Amino acid sequence: MAISHAILAALLDSACSGYDLSKKFAGTVGFFWHATQQQIYRELSKLEEEGYIVAEVVKQEGRPDKKVFSVTETGKEYLRRWILEPSEVSPIKDELLVKVFASCVVPKNKIIKELENHRAQHQDKLKAYRAIAEKYFVDPQTLPLAEKYRYVTLQQGIRYEVEWLKWCEDTIEFLRADNSN
Repeated sequence: MAISHAILAALLDSACSGYDLSKKFAGTVGFFWHATQQQIYRELSKLEEEGYIVAEVVKQEGRPDKKVFSVTETGKEYLRRWILEPSEVSPIKDELLVKVFASCVVPKNKIIKELENHRAQHQDKLKAYRAIAEKYFVDPQTLPLAEKYRYVTLQQGIRYEVEWLKWCEDTIEFLRADNSN
């Protein structure tokens, strides 16, 4: 997957300026595909050059004009082709797992502290995801199909955080029960 796919997915609902897209991105596909504002702006230029998005210049008083981007039919077709391609399972790239794997070089209490820090971060994310579910997905069976896709994506995010929390808690307990180091 490329950032272009994530940006096109975020723009499907409605046209946005680059700034608004950055904010929207953080609250939607940004939960599972991170991109900086600089990366988003750079990719918007490429997508516009390729004809996948089009920009409308909106005049503003007292501020620079802004570009509002929307997906073109060519962009939707590009996204369709990509969606229909078989996906491979993404490799895990997680800094914490590498740290834990090599933790024999630090005191055990230091890695436990790092695990507790990650546990708190995963608790915060889980709380945020559940708040989104309560606010926007009260009765998911009644939603239009596009919203059902967003709902099941959110459900995977919730499951991911629940499993990370369980792993953090199990690992902390396991390490505390160990009498060495």
